[in-house]
Amino acid sequence: MRRIKVVSEPTDLVPILRSFDTDAKREVFKRLSEGWVTSKAVEAEFGPEGVDALNFFEKSKLVETRWEAVAGGTDKAYRGYYTAFHINVSVPTQDITEILNVASIPEDRFLAIEAKIDELVGTEGKSARDVSEKLVIPPIRLKSLLKRSTRLEVRGQFVKRIE
Repeated sequence: MRRIKVVSEPTDLVPILRSFDTDAKREVFKRLSEGWVTSKAVEAEFGPEGVDALNFFEKSKLVETRWEAVAGGTDKAYRGYYTAFHINVSVPTQDITEILNVASIPEDRFLAIEAKIDELVGTEGKSARDVSEKLVIPPIRLKSLLKRSTRLEVRGQFVKRIE
């Protein structure tokens, strides 16, 4: 069955661009496109980087999941959900520069920014507007940063930690 991911929200470009930025992510996604694979199998084959890729794919909604019975219990299994992408966005130049910049920030610099946001948000969460104002960044940049993060997300107008 052919499933197409339609991208019409400009900030959704960030997770797509980051989904295949390393050899490990690319190989894990290829493997998931072949069929169901448990997290333990991915960890055995690709190591911790493979598990990080699974978490990123799950947050980005690029995979579907189910629980499978394995020796001694159950394990989460993953499978690639989409077979194609259809990207149709219209975005002002100033916004696309923010989006593409966030997608291309080196990982160490991104993690430092993510830690600042996490500290601001705390355990209860905080409004996206408050976070944007405190960090003195445009809302589109904050939303792009949160789309890239595996620890934080936007729910409505509220920034929260992912449980």
